[in-house]
Amino acid sequence: MQDQRIEKIAVIAVNITKVLVIIYLGFVELFKIGKLLREKLDVEFDISRKWASQNYSILKKRLAEQKVAGVIEN
Repeated sequence: MQDQRIEKIAVIAVNITKVLVIIYLGFVELFKIGKLLREKLDVEFDISRKWASQNYSILKKRLAEQKVAGVIEN
């Protein structure tokens, strides 16, 4: 009787440990995925920043040229 009770408690403890390990490994994988996504998005954002910067420079240059030509009045 006592042995069965101890066995049940041991089984419950093992099952709880398994669940905790699975949860821990899930969080580890989520952090890995988050890190990879962040790295990939940083590359994409860098490309977008460069593109926006180039387009802004072109626009600024054209506006300056139009101002010199007298097309735009300030």
